[in-house]
Amino acid sequence: MAASSGLDIVAADLPVARVLAGVVAEADRRRTLRGYATQAARLRLSDLRARLLRDRVFGDPGRLLGRLKRRGLLAEVPGGGGEKIFEIPFPDELRQLLLDELTRAEAVDAGPVSPVPDEGAEIRSMDSEFLDRLRELLHERLEETIEFGRTFSVERLAEYLRGLFGEALYFDSLISLLQQYALADVPLIAPTGRPTGATGFHLALFGPPGTGKTFSIDDLIRGNPRSGVPAHGLPGRNRYCGGITPVQFLRVGASYSGRVFNFIVPEFNDWFKYRGMVEPLKLVMEQREVKWETTLGTVGPYTFRSFFSVNYNVRTAGADDYWTTIGDPNFAALEDRMLLRFHPMTRERFRAVEASAERLELGEIEFDLAGRIRDHLTLVHAIETGHPLVASRFRRRPVRLERPLYDTLRAVSERILKTTQFPKFSPRLKSRAVRLGAAASLLAYFRDPESPTIPIGPRETRFAEQFYEEEVRAREGRRGSAAR
Repeated sequence: MAASSGLDIVAADLPVARVLAGVVAEADRRRTLRGYATQAARLRLSDLRARLLRDRVFGDPGRLLGRLKRRGLLAEVPGGGGEKIFEIPFPDELRQLLLDELTRAEAVDAGPVSPVPDEGAEIRSMDSEFLDRLRELLHERLEETIEFGRTFSVERLAEYLRGLFGEALYFDSLISLLQQYALADVPLIAPTGRPTGATGFHLALFGPPGTGKTFSIDDLIRGNPRSGVPAHGLPGRNRYCGGITPVQFLRVGASYSGRVFNFIVPEFNDWFKYRGMVEPLKLVMEQREVKWETTLGTVGPYTFRSFFSVNYNVRTAGADDYWTTIGDPNFAALEDRMLLRFHPMTRERFRAVEASAERLELGEIEFDLAGRIRDHLTLVHAIETGHPLVASRFRRRPVRLERPLYDTLRAVSERILKTTQFPKFSPRLKSRAVRLGAAASLLAYFRDPESPTIPIGPRETRFAEQFYEEEVRAREGRRGSAAR
C-alpha cells in the first residue's frame, strides 16, 4: 500500500493520533463475528470526540482526519442527522501506521530541549513489564485472581496494611495503593447517566523528612529489594523521577503525551526552586496543554495526561495548626491541584515510624498479600483501560455516583461548620473524597461483574467519610472525631 511510507503527523496531532489508533482497533473488532469480518470498519466523529474528551486530549481531530482522507486511509460516507461517519478500508494498516508514527516521534532528537534520547526505550521497557505480568497472570493465575477479587475490598486492604504498619501509618499506604487503581482513570457517571469526572488523581504527602512519606509512595509501590519490601503497585506504570530536574521532566513529559503513567517524585519541593518552573508545573498538574519556550528552543505543545505521587518536604512548627505551620509559598499550588496529606512529626508518628522500621529490619513484617494485590490491580487496570488481551473477556465499567455518598460527606461539613464561622477547608476537598471513594470501589470490580456500573457502596462511603473528616480536622487544627 502506498501509504506505508509514513504519515508525517505534526507534533500537535500526536495525542489525537494515539487515541485514534485505539478507536480504529475498536472499530475493527466491532465488525468481526467469530473471527470473520462482516462489514467494513467504520468510526463516527462523535465517538472519536467523546473518546478524546474522556482521555483529556483537547486537540481538534479535523486536521489529522483530513490528512488521512487525502491519503485514502479514510473515506467519508453519508450519515443521518448530520453525523460524520468514516469508513476505514484498511484498519490494521492504519492502526500500525499511526503507532509507527508515534514511535518515530518519541525517538526524534530535536535539539537541546528535546526529550532525553532513551525515554522511548524507557517507555517500551515499562510497557513490556506490564504486558509480561498481565500475560503471566492470565495464563497461570486468572481464576485465583478473580476469586481473590470477589471478596477484596477497601476494608480488607486497610486491615492488611494496618497489620503491617499500625494505626498511625497505614492510611498513607492505603491512599497510595488506591491511587494505583485510580490510574485507570475510570469515568464517573452521575445518576443522570452523564460522565462528570474520572477516578485519576495526583497525590502529595506534605511534611518534614522522616515521617514515612517515601515508603508509602515508592517502596511499597515499586518494591525495595534491599529492605525486603515486595512491589504492590502497577508493574510498568510508575516512572521514578528521583534526580530528575523539572527542566528534564518537561522534556521527558512530551514522550508520554496521550499515555497515562504515574510519576513518583521523592522531593517535589526541589522542583519549585528552579526559576520559571512554577507555572509550567501548574499546567502539568492540571493536565492542560504544556508549552515551554526557552532561548534554546520550545518544548511542546503537548497534553500531559499522567499523574504524580510526590513527597513535599517542608519544616513545620507544630502539630495542631494546619495553616500557620506552613511557610512554603507553593503550598497552595499543591492544595488546589492534588490530594494532599499533611504530616507533622508528632511523638506518636515518630514512635510509629521507629517501630515499623525496627520490625522491617528484624524481618517481622510479612507481606503475604503483595502478589495477589498486584495481580488484582494489574487485571483491573487492564480491563478498565481496554487492553487487547482482556477486552473480549471483560467489559469496562464506569463508577456510579449516587446521592447518599454526598449526603454523608455533607453531614461531616455541617458538623464542622457549626463550630466555626470562617471554615479553613475548601469545598473541593469533598470532591477529592468522592474521587477517593470511587477509586476504592474499583477493588470490588469482581464482586458483581454482571452490573453495568460499579457502585460506591457502604464500605467505600465509610472510607471516603473517614478521609474527609481527617483532612477537614487537620485543616481546622482540631483533633478527634467531629462532634455528632
